[in-house]
Amino acid sequence: MNRWDQLDDIISKVEKTLVVFLLSLMILVAFLQIVLRNLFATGLSWGDVLVRYLVLWVGFIGATLATKEDKHITIEVFSRWVSGRGEIYLNAIAHLCSLCICSLLTYAAIKFINFEFQMKSTTFLGIPAWIFEFIIPLTFGLMTLRFALRFFKEIAKIMTPNSDPKLDKKL
Repeated sequence: MNRWDQLDDIISKVEKTLVVFLLSLMILVAFLQIVLRNLFATGLSWGDVLVRYLVLWVGFIGATLATKEDKHITIEVFSRWVSGRGEIYLNAIAHLCSLCICSLLTYAAIKFINFEFQMKSTTFLGIPAWIFEFIIPLTFGLMTLRFALRFFKEIAKIMTPNSDPKLDKKL
């Protein structure tokens, strides 16, 4: 296992821990809001906004985990008819396309965060909005790196003559 894979595993453990923590916090705040509204005719003024941002964070971190575990959405039109080395080529193309799309989305998200920073927009308790929204470029950047790693692994398989695709999947 190379260093990137080790780092990726550490990042994945942090992501899983964050998802569990943030999801628990989201459920707790939402439940507290319901109890406060129904029993005491009050609520946390910042509760609903926090829950919205927690949904954003859990969703984007979940997307990076799906990418890590190769469970993201894919379009597999040709893969049914191709096997062996052809499958390696198709995987390389798919990873390259995903890499390009995630790169563009990372760039767009960075521009969005920059705009939010310049506008000095705030959320609850006067916290700058860009702090909560920073998860967007961060996770798209991580997905870009993961797709780049997969693309280069597929290219390495292509460059290796007579490699067995079944053995390559175990790498």
